[in-house]
Amino acid sequence: MKAGVFDSGIGGLTVVKSLLEHNLFEEIIYFGDTARVPYGVKDKNTIIRYSLEALEFFKNFEVDILIVACNSVSAYALEELRANTDIPVVGVIESGVQALLNKTKTKKENILVIGTKATINSNKYEQELHKLDFENVKSLQTGLFVPIVEEGLYDGTILDSTLEYYFKDLNNIDLVILGCTHFPLIEKKVSKFLNNALTIHSGDAIVEYLKTEYNCSNHFENTEIKFFASENPSGLKKVAKEWLKGLI
Repeated sequence: MKAGVFDSGIGGLTVVKSLLEHNLFEEIIYFGDTARVPYGVKDKNTIIRYSLEALEFFKNFEVDILIVACNSVSAYALEELRANTDIPVVGVIESGVQALLNKTKTKKENILVIGTKATINSNKYEQELHKLDFENVKSLQTGLFVPIVEEGLYDGTILDSTLEYYFKDLNNIDLVILGCTHFPLIEKKVSKFLNNALTIHSGDAIVEYLKTEYNCSNHFENTEIKFFASENPSGLKKVAKEWLKGLI
């Protein structure tokens, strides 16, 4: 089985890491739209247009399923993507919400959703959670985390100051949905700052969703993976070697 993984840049590699750890696919085609990253500050119509262009790219590889690792695309463009292809298209929001259901003990727990401007403004996470009767959901734009992760600043003064800036007034958070694929790289720091709140990781959530909804199982011993980018593909491959060390 061949999967396509689409992200606005390098963040989707955190999803790829989970897919590789669970050996769900025989082959993975990764495409990062690095020439136009980030999507999180762009308007809905632009995100949809870029996403449909990416879909045309994946049609060259005859993938069996398309995994949208970008939360902004998952928020705004899934319907358009599904309308333009016959293959399944899976986003990180639906899988993230499903993963949350498996972690919560009560629907009165305090849930925090963090993400880029586009993802938070879409209200997709809140809408889906309210449908499931979760009562206490707060969403917060934390876009500065994206360039911090892109710079490899997973620890230190800059990250600590940004955590303080965003989270200083938050109390009693039980669970955090990491609504951007960059954020798993600072997951432990986010959790610790919020008094060890539980976290929902897009990659792990996607794995569980694929197993449940598409009967994917870990029976491929060696996954072949190919990396493509709209700009600076060598830079993407360099990051992949670092983030996916021991897996590729």
